[in-house]
Amino acid sequence: MRPLQPVGARLRIALGVSFFVLFTAAWSFATFGGFVTRTFLADPLTMLRDGWELLTVYGFLGDIGITIARVVGGFLMAAVLAVPLGVLMGAYKPIEAFFEPFVSFARYLPASAFIPLLILWAGIGELQKVLVIFIGTFFQIVLMVMVVVGNTRRDLVEAAYTLGASDRSLVNRVLLPNSGPEIAEILRLVLGWAWTYVIVAELIGASSGIGHMITDSQSLLATGQIIFGIIVIGLIGLVTDFAFKFGNRSLFPWGLIR
Repeated sequence: MRPLQPVGARLRIALGVSFFVLFTAAWSFATFGGFVTRTFLADPLTMLRDGWELLTVYGFLGDIGITIARVVGGFLMAAVLAVPLGVLMGAYKPIEAFFEPFVSFARYLPASAFIPLLILWAGIGELQKVLVIFIGTFFQIVLMVMVVVGNTRRDLVEAAYTLGASDRSLVNRVLLPNSGPEIAEILRLVLGWAWTYVIVAELIGASSGIGHMITDSQSLLATGQIIFGIIVIGLIGLVTDFAFKFGNRSLFPWGLIR
């Protein structure tokens, strides 16, 4: 094992799986061994039993679908607006000078602090939860995309102008292709933040969703159900993460050799 030395695909999978095995073993040892009270931490078997009951009796699949729809809606709305703005700010310095101070200010505002206002403005329906995700991800995407586009190698820009490229073609044929892989990576990372915000939004003023189920389970001290809900979020995130990586490699193959 040496710094920055890559590992093969099989070894990477084996190492990744081994961590989950060791984690589950430690969890089982702590709970089945009586070192942790099951009231505060359910054992793996209880978690699976409670999870199966949620899926088959209490319609938890519907809650999962509702939460996914909220995440997708808020994240897509943020990405569709934030990526073009970030590209423009990275490419044109006057636009950056106009928007960047406010965007930098707004990105430090916690999205959860807006929940009381959003409930007043939009009620406790779907729009309120989508807006929480939008506020939590929009400003982050704008700044990160701006930085990536603005860091395009100057020799590529100068070569394009030397070959007669216009300002518009420079953006379309140099800045966007060069920044595409990193922009896709930014979206992959920020999608994980979107899941954090949707659970926060569902913990307050919600009648459905994974966060609502977790809140109800907490009042009943049903730690098995809470853990199952958390694991479901992690599994969905893992699937979407791999999907983003696959899509990134397919859409931007040149990013693999950079």
